[in-house]
Amino acid sequence: MTTPDWSLFRDGLTAWYAPDRRPMPWKGERDPYCIWLSEIILQQTRVAQGWPYFERFLAAYPTVAQLAAAEDADVMKLWEGLGYYSRARNLLRAARTVVADHGGRFPDTYRGLLTLPGVGPYTAAAVASFAFDRQVAVLDGNVFRILARYTADPTPIDTGPGRKHFQSLVDRALGEAPAAAFNQAIMDFGALVCTPKSPDCAHCPVAEGCRARAEGTVPDFPVKGKAAARRDRIFHYLHVTDARGRFLLHRREDRDIWKHLYQFPLVERAALDLRPPQLAAADNWPAWLPFRELEVRGRSKPYTHQLSHQRLGVVFHRLYWPAPHDVPDDYTAVSRDGLGPYALPRVITRYLGDQRLTLDL
Repeated sequence: MTTPDWSLFRDGLTAWYAPDRRPMPWKGERDPYCIWLSEIILQQTRVAQGWPYFERFLAAYPTVAQLAAAEDADVMKLWEGLGYYSRARNLLRAARTVVADHGGRFPDTYRGLLTLPGVGPYTAAAVASFAFDRQVAVLDGNVFRILARYTADPTPIDTGPGRKHFQSLVDRALGEAPAAAFNQAIMDFGALVCTPKSPDCAHCPVAEGCRARAEGTVPDFPVKGKAAARRDRIFHYLHVTDARGRFLLHRREDRDIWKHLYQFPLVERAALDLRPPQLAAADNWPAWLPFRELEVRGRSKPYTHQLSHQRLGVVFHRLYWPAPHDVPDDYTAVSRDGLGPYALPRVITRYLGDQRLTLDL
């Protein structure tokens, strides 16, 4: 295998790049706080979805010190709907680390940035290059795909050795080019030209040196190893209301999905088509919730909620408990109008906002 022409790749990419081709509010930013905030929000999130969250966070917390001083619940509520909530928890931890350990200033080196909670190699490289002109190349899904196609390299990208291999390739591709311009160019190129599906090879600025294009194998790259097993789960949520129309919520604390988000009482079972009497007989029915005092008012149609490696089937059971008593301390009664401070999983907000909801008895 011949050595790829990295100068051809580098020159073609940087000549193609135009800052106004893909305008975004964090593009061209030099403030490490804004860059870091955008990168954390865009981890595993599409730009179109993350953009309004970035603007809302920046409006609510214009500086890292203001974010560090924020209440956890307020940040989780502002994050509601973005998913992967560990990012929000790490966002707060990192902001507080910057303030407590670095005097409110972000570390200005790649290695220093890696010490912040939630900051991995890609985010550290982005902040280091864009804010501090450090000569480090970014490596994310776009870059893996571009390099794998350009070199027709079958090395699996989702392994430790594969990551090290492609990091060495992107470092060679960067060469002596200014990292900030190169990194922005390669990210835009992956979003606009060398896309996952239907890449625009006819207008590719580096097509001359692309081996996969020459061999007609562009769709075959990048190569991944064995896909992670998906876990299927069934959640039965108990939407218990009292005589004042309030319902019971508690905060998830287990090492599981949606940590620190609020939810209804939950019974997780292996079957979807279950009624409250069947759930009440299960060993994980909440012991404090007396089924004999509940009035069953209906059951929602099933909702499907897809996470990265889990697929949830969710049913909501409407139950009326006119005078709740002996409720655990970690539960709170909340009215629909009082939901503002409580961050909820997306599937619950969908249910609460579904005006076409049909209920079966």
